[in-house]
This record gives sequence, C-alpha cells and structure tokens, in this order.
Amino acid sequence: MEDEVDRLVAAWRRERPDLDVEPLEVLSRVSRLARHLDRARRLAFAEHSLEPWEFDVLTALRRAGSPYQLSPGQLLTQTLVTSGTMTNRIDRLTKKGLVERLPDPSDRRGVLVRLTDEGCDRADQALAGLLDQERAILAELSRGQRGELAGLLRQLIAPFDNIPG
Repeated sequence: MEDEVDRLVAAWRRERPDLDVEPLEVLSRVSRLARHLDRARRLAFAEHSLEPWEFDVLTALRRAGSPYQLSPGQLLTQTLVTSGTMTNRIDRLTKKGLVERLPDPSDRRGVLVRLTDEGCDRADQALAGLLDQERAILAELSRGQRGELAGLLRQLIAPFDNIPG
C-alpha cells in the first residue's frame, strides 16, 4: 500500500539523490498523522462545544482527582502555556461556568481552580468522543501493533519530555 509520503520520498530521491531522505519516511508520516489527529480532536471537542485548549485545561483538572482542583501554576506545568495565557483561559472558563476560582487555604494570596459539575461532565463527554475518534484512527492496527507503535513513539519522545526547564 502506497501513501502520500511514499510519493514525496520518491520525488526527493529522484530530485536530490545526494541526500538521505530516510527521516522523511517516519517523521513526515508522524506530521501527517498529527494533522489528522488534530482534525479528529477538534471534531470531538466541537460536539461538546469545547475548544482544544478548553479540553486541555478541563481534563488537567479532571485527572487531578476529586475535588478536581489545581493551582494556576500546576495548570501551567500541565498545559505548557504562559501565566498570562493561563489567566486568560481561566477567566474564559469561569465565565462559561466550567471552572471556579477558590481561595487557596494553604496560601492566603493564592487561588485554586476547581472544575464545576458542568465542567466535569463536559470533560468526561468530550474525552469519550475523543477516544471514539482515536479508536477509528487506530482501527487498522492490531492490539500488538498498537503496543509496539506506542513503545517506539515513547522511545522517540521521552528525551524531549525529560529535558529540564
């Protein structure tokens, strides 16, 4: 079975036989898959009136476990955005009734961001929709192939995820 990357690689090999284009065989496929996954994610979230960034914040809180709250700093760490961006996101989610700000009992100046019941329900429903979309993307692979692919991707990504700072 040939795909678009095979055609792209063949064209580069023809045009630039002096270059080793083998990395394209893997990373161009990863890039194309990421675009398909992004479309599937946006569709799954839109069905629950959420933007991808909203899903990221809501599910970070949901994964924290009951009472589904984190400090803004903890949310920054999990979502990899700036503090100004996170403040804006919390404001917008608060206006939508999906999160609430509470005083941090361990820090008089601090706040905690807590998922509301509606926010929890939306996060759960959007996650179920996302998993349906992702299962469809992976449908051509056996359980063993999915496990092997997950291991290979972990090996490739781990060094980036473990860089300090």
